[in-house]
Amino acid sequence: MTAEIVKGAEVAAAIKEEISLEMERLKDETGGGVPGLAIILAGYNPVSKINVNNIEKTAQELKFNPVVCRLPPETTEEELIELIENFNRNKDVHGIVVQLPLPYHIDDKAILEAVLPEKDVEGFHPINKGRMLISSTPFPPCTPYACLKILEYINFDIEGKRGVVVGRSNNVGKPIAMQLLQKDVTVTICHSHTVNLAEVCRKAEFLVVAVGRPELVKKDWVKPGGVVIDVGVNKIGEKVIGDVDFEEVSKVASYITPVPGGLGPVTTYTLMLNTMHSFKVVNGLA
Repeated sequence: MTAEIVKGAEVAAAIKEEISLEMERLKDETGGGVPGLAIILAGYNPVSKINVNNIEKTAQELKFNPVVCRLPPETTEEELIELIENFNRNKDVHGIVVQLPLPYHIDDKAILEAVLPEKDVEGFHPINKGRMLISSTPFPPCTPYACLKILEYINFDIEGKRGVVVGRSNNVGKPIAMQLLQKDVTVTICHSHTVNLAEVCRKAEFLVVAVGRPELVKKDWVKPGGVVIDVGVNKIGEKVIGDVDFEEVSKVASYITPVPGGLGPVTTYTLMLNTMHSFKVVNGLA
């Protein structure tokens, strides 16, 4: 068996079409209104700059109204909070993105909590994370949301299936497990202390791997015909690889996402879905 490679660009194109069609309808119903997205970058982290540029470009392509604030690394926490509060008050801004990591002297937690929950389109605010536990968050975190969109794209019916999530981070592992549980998946969360990790993974009909360990998951960890979503991004020298041994696992899985070129493009578009949803809520159309 050779796995079908799920290319993020193809999934992203499908979501783009979905958003574009919905925006045509929304423009008619709102008299030409468009979602406004504030994007804040503090510092000169090269990866962060690429991410922000990609978000801005995608928003422009969708005919959203992105506003990008590129701030120097010496920006203070107080200045950043003041900027966020201005966007909180701005009725034309429906979503706020704060690009992480922030400069070392700024408290990430304080900044993320400064964003109004109703404009927290990244799904990072503690209130939205709490709502997720009771199945009511308007903004699922973008990376876990992207995993679900990939499963939807390949028409993989997850209801009643056994899914294993490798990794328990607050922004990926835990949220994707909760979202899968809400969709009637039998979920197992694994981590560095899991006994017989490979054996647990082999029981899964689909695997989501987000642990930050290069090529951790091997061929004999995967159930033949299983679906594998690789969230990991690890730079080894000049090469970027995932948490899954792609070449070997591709021989047993039915579907697999590559790194790079898998989840990344989809995550940008789930951010746009959340932003569009916020716009709909404000206009009474959700």
